Amino acid sequence: MEPARSDRPDAELSDDDAQAVQGVAQRLGRARRVLAITGAGMSVDSGLPTYRGENGLYEAERRTSHGHAIEEALSGPMLSSRPEVAWHHLLEVERAGRGARPNRGHRVLAEMQGYFDAVWVLTQNVDGLHQAAGSRHVIDLHGDLHNLRCMRCRFRERVVDYSGLGLPPLCPDCGGVLRPNVVLFGEHVPEAKIRRLEAEVGRGFDLVFSIGTSSLFEYVVAPLRAARAAGGTTVEINPEVTEASPLADFKIRAGAALALDRVWEAYLAWWPWK
Repeated sequence: MEPARSDRPDAELSDDDAQAVQGVAQRLGRARRVLAITGAGMSVDSGLPTYRGENGLYEAERRTSHGHAIEEALSGPMLSSRPEVAWHHLLEVERAGRGARPNRGHRVLAEMQGYFDAVWVLTQNVDGLHQAAGSRHVIDLHGDLHNLRCMRCRFRERVVDYSGLGLPPLCPDCGGVLRPNVVLFGEHVPEAKIRRLEAEVGRGFDLVFSIGTSSLFEYVVAPLRAARAAGGTTVEINPEVTEASPLADFKIRAGAALALDRVWEAYLAWWPWK
């Protein structure tokens, strides 16, 4: 079913981007397995800021109000040694996205599930918006800000937001410090998630999107390399040039919601079984 007009971005694409959209839609017509790799730019149209990109939350900030680089303030060691400092900035990140809802881009990826054998989302975002939009196969590499766990005992809790939490919040069972179940600076992505990603990439993807990510980590670039090596199609949706740009068969220099909406519209316009 075509989305309501109010749910669709009103901006227009450049001629080059419109041409790329048509090419991507045609390649989607031959695809069975699709992967979308998403970063902070995916959620910009939901009102969330990027972090290091243009107009990012920490773009111009060299030192935090506590005198630390943001990579230090939002690190595992800081959370262990000075949890009040780490939580000050965790609260800042959470507030920046509080009340956000999935945008048209998130919903397009969820809608795709009914048209292909498999649609996977590999996200670096910790906002949970892909799951909220209805995507079922999500590898959230860096976790979800809304899932809290105690650093001392087995207590777990999911919260809507951080309002009402202490600074730092304490476990109601043992009094230990709570933390979000996310990957902070200086911590490693859980091995189970890397293994799941490798298993799905090993099965192959016919088309891989890179959407709104600066692609600084090898694990978010590797699926693009694998798809190209296997003869698949690679697509980058990003207004900026990134590490993934040279690997893209198609480059759409637009926001995620606009680009995905137009790609999906073009695909559905000729899809013969709709």
